[in-house]
Amino acid sequence: MAARLRLVTIASQAERSRPLSVDKSTRRANNRGLEFATRFGHNLARCRRRAGLSQEELGVRASLHRTAVGQLERGERVARTDTLVKLAGSLSVHPEELLEGLDWVPGRMTLGELSVHDD
Repeated sequence: MAARLRLVTIASQAERSRPLSVDKSTRRANNRGLEFATRFGHNLARCRRRAGLSQEELGVRASLHRTAVGQLERGERVARTDTLVKLAGSLSVHPEELLEGLDWVPGRMTLGELSVHDD
């Protein structure tokens, strides 16, 4: 198991210091999650504006608080599956439209091999 180093930043009172992983793969995965939420938010905002609805109107139709709609549009949170269905139905669009530009690339499995070294 590889050891991970933790880096703690010193922040002002307005900022909270938090441990950051030095591992680049963790950072990339976190960035992809943010990119996913941001893209979903842009799709949601586009569909909402096209439908001529305010965030509050969409929230009422989808049984969500208007602040939740705003958080989703800004990419601050990711919608659960039931919320995705509620939003799509409230906007009269297929759920795929809210997921436009978002794909999953499955991981690959590689097989190891035994090697013998001469001493």
